[in-house]
Amino acid sequence: MGEESDQSSAEKTRLHQAIVLISSLISLSNSIKVFPTKWQSIGNKLDELFSNLTAIENCQSTDNFSLSITLESILATLKNCDELGKQCSELSYSGKLLMQSDLDIVIAKIGAHIKSISDIYAMGLLTQSNAIVVSRPSVSASRDDIKFYIVDLLSRFKIGSTGMKKQALVAFNEVIQEDDRYLKIALELDTFVNFLVNFLDLKDSEIQEESAKAVSLIAGFESYKSVLIGAGVIAPLIRVLESGSDRSKTFAARCLMKVTENSDNVWSVSAHGGVTVLLKICGNTGEHDGELVGLACGVLKNLVGVEEIRRFVVEEGAILEFVNLLRSKNEVIKICSVDLLQAMACGDESIRYMIIQGGGIRAIVRALDPRSSFSTKTREVAFRGIVNICCSSEKSLNLLVNYGFMDHILYFLRYGEVPVQELALKAAFWLSGTSEEGKKLMGDAGFMPVLVKFLDSNSLEIREVAAETLSSMIIVPRNRKRFMQNDQNVGLLLQMLDPMDINTGNKKLLLSILMSLTSSNSARKKIANSGYLKNIEKLAEAEVSDAKKIVKKLSSNRFRSILGGFWQS
Repeated sequence: MGEESDQSSAEKTRLHQAIVLISSLISLSNSIKVFPTKWQSIGNKLDELFSNLTAIENCQSTDNFSLSITLESILATLKNCDELGKQCSELSYSGKLLMQSDLDIVIAKIGAHIKSISDIYAMGLLTQSNAIVVSRPSVSASRDDIKFYIVDLLSRFKIGSTGMKKQALVAFNEVIQEDDRYLKIALELDTFVNFLVNFLDLKDSEIQEESAKAVSLIAGFESYKSVLIGAGVIAPLIRVLESGSDRSKTFAARCLMKVTENSDNVWSVSAHGGVTVLLKICGNTGEHDGELVGLACGVLKNLVGVEEIRRFVVEEGAILEFVNLLRSKNEVIKICSVDLLQAMACGDESIRYMIIQGGGIRAIVRALDPRSSFSTKTREVAFRGIVNICCSSEKSLNLLVNYGFMDHILYFLRYGEVPVQELALKAAFWLSGTSEEGKKLMGDAGFMPVLVKFLDSNSLEIREVAAETLSSMIIVPRNRKRFMQNDQNVGLLLQMLDPMDINTGNKKLLLSILMSLTSSNSARKKIANSGYLKNIEKLAEAEVSDAKKIVKKLSSNRFRSILGGFWQS
């Protein structure tokens, strides 16, 4: 018993000597001016060895002999390194080539020692007692302090127990969310990301979840995505999607969505069976929460930009599954499925037809029902989805009318809050451009009086969209006649043409509407008799082309025969 105690005490002494010597050597390596690349590499290796040794300070050995031999070898290498360091500092070495060779040997030996410590821990020859992750540096910490902390976490990835690995992962995820310097330094270490990627395949659910969270956070940095791809992250992420916990799957899907924003990575997801796995998630909404299904839709949206993958998705019968997602009461699923179907339908008439035939348009229009409680975001996506999926199809227009789309737009134009009003106005503008039949239906539904009110909006954009929509509708004779039935409409248009109002950015559109109206005798009469006719006359005097055309039309008519030669010029 006494002999074992002596051996244990000897190990602790050697371990302490090694730690002290490494600390001194790290400082020395930073001060040496010759062979800077070699000494930087030695410094990095010493950092890693230092963390490995400090991590086992509080561990107990079940094989004193193996640890003793390793520590003796480490001390010998460190003493050799110290001697080489002094020679480089004093420039007392005999030759450059010989010194470079000696430094390469030291680098290799330190690397071997790091592996030896990891192997001893992996074989269960060390057992953890009360080892903990070192304290996180302060906000004002130096780069060296941060590096020491990150290297310590890496050592725990390598030689730590399951609990230590998890603890280190949690700590890593916390610091990189608060200070990206930690992430930058971690990615400078050769094996750090490889450990994170390898942890994705561990059966321990907590480690898998934290590692999935880590790679998801890293993927949020555009410049670091390639590091993850280089470490082979895609295949294990897909395996997590297949069999991981729901939390792990969510992080994995989020990471995949970020890395597939680059089309170069799309084929890798497909090659590892990712498309099938994602489709399975979308088809089993009862088993997964809305966030995961939404993220799966998001990844697929990135993937279907590739024609071959889009064809595969269609052949798998997934369009109807996506349409079924539109009926979900979960807003995340509804929004993401609309986005996905828009991406599927882009430039593909056959897919648009499948979406419409499958009831997709009806499901999207339901999100616009004023009686529903959907958010502004959902309604925004629904408006955009209808525009992109329906395009200008006459059949689509009839369906939209039958499903109450026009009624919903009118409701939000009249009573909606400002953000939704703007969306409805843009939808009305799109609708007015679909076909002449669409313009007629809008006129019959009562859009024009509502649009006229928006011409006086404080927002320039709203005024312009309203004017463009109205201008498009007025082209139809039936709409012109209906517009003129309200005596106030013409006067309002003329009033808005005040030449002194520099903020009126849609004069051209208003003049276009008036030009269309002048094809009607009753309209010309109302324009000529309006108290605001002077506004057009002043614009004509200012050489505004459309204003001059309107005045010419009026001057050639019996209602304005008093106008003279200037207008004939």
